[in-house]
Amino acid sequence: MQSSTMPSDQLDIVPAPAFDEGDDEPPDPGHARTSRCRRPSGATASVVRLPSPQARLRARATQSFRKKHFPDITARLWNDWHWQLANRVRSLDRLATMLNLSDEEKAAGTGSGLPLAITPYYLSLLDPDNPAQPLRRSVVPTVCETLRSPGEADDPLDEGAMSPVPGLVHRYPDRVLLLLADRCSTYCRYCTRSRLVGHDALRPAGERLEQALAYIAARPAIRDVLLSGGDPLLLADDQLDRVLSRLRMIPHVEIIRIGTKVPAVLPQRVTPTLVRMLRRHHPLMMSLHFTHPDECTPETHRACTLLADGGIPLGSQTVLLAGINDEVETMRRLMHGLLRMRVRPYYLYQCDPIPGSAHFRTPVDRGLEILRGLRGHTSGYAVPTFVIDAPGGGGKIPLLPEAVVARDADGLVLRNYEGRLFRYPEPGGAERPQPIPSASPGECPCP
Repeated sequence: MQSSTMPSDQLDIVPAPAFDEGDDEPPDPGHARTSRCRRPSGATASVVRLPSPQARLRARATQSFRKKHFPDITARLWNDWHWQLANRVRSLDRLATMLNLSDEEKAAGTGSGLPLAITPYYLSLLDPDNPAQPLRRSVVPTVCETLRSPGEADDPLDEGAMSPVPGLVHRYPDRVLLLLADRCSTYCRYCTRSRLVGHDALRPAGERLEQALAYIAARPAIRDVLLSGGDPLLLADDQLDRVLSRLRMIPHVEIIRIGTKVPAVLPQRVTPTLVRMLRRHHPLMMSLHFTHPDECTPETHRACTLLADGGIPLGSQTVLLAGINDEVETMRRLMHGLLRMRVRPYYLYQCDPIPGSAHFRTPVDRGLEILRGLRGHTSGYAVPTFVIDAPGGGGKIPLLPEAVVARDADGLVLRNYEGRLFRYPEPGGAERPQPIPSASPGECPCP
């Protein structure tokens, strides 16, 4: 086995330039990627980064899908996000020409009220013959969505009651949620805002937006604005730039965040032009929605690299879903894949009780079990915070596996990731403090 140690003069690995919108043939994501290594002397050496076997398989599957269902579409057009949006699959009849639909999928109809839309790119990641495939279950409707269970609600987080103006949610003292639009490129079947998205209820302009901006400007306590929807990155560059510029004109707005699933379902949207525009509005952060490790494709890796190279801190949001990502190993693979793409795992959400979500929701103990399977067994950066967004507008409540086993006058008994018990002495416990023994200069008195 070769040593993983790099020679000391090979420093500063620089990713190869990404294609711009004008390139005829964007690079094949399944091919090797060449980077340059800068040496202190100024000379350069090529470094070839080979994609993983799984990435190569996914890239081949995407190419096969394109040749089968879009044989006349060039690579340039396939990699154009406008084309991807215009050619989304939006009906079961059209979907049935690409997937072998199960009886449950055929019976879905439009009973849930949440539209069907899947980009051709994301469709290329779905298994055409397996309705139980995790990615497929997350975006293809089934008849289960039409079944309403006790405790479910159209607006379980009570966002409507916390909206002083339409499309603006003010739940926490120093931050607000601004819903820019109600469109997504691909609709997740467990969407918290299924009551709103896809119904043309929110537009990113006009009186509604002016009211929201005026509300923010009139309240100096608001220092953090999260843009969501729908997906804000579906706005044209100039539209999004105008909204960000207006927010940057408000002196007390310190941080702007964007919540998006675009890198996972429409990575072609992340272009150098978009990133150059976003960089003008720092400090700007992004919360990226990921569901399963199969979303960590070469295309998505490239999109995240562009954003990270633009100085945008990236965090992930993942919803815990039964039969999709509720195994420790699946979640570990996802978190590791995110870190490789320079995305910091941030939140793991318990699925919100929207109508027709019972088949997606796991027991809360399952999330705690996953945390126990991650914490201590992998790096801390790979462990998200498990939260329940409390029904009725209670906000995010973090949950942790119980670590404090007992408490007495001398301190605490703690359980570590292996299940072993350790005692931690509390300051001011029952035992009297002992003076520290004197020591000669340079001699440590510690045992």
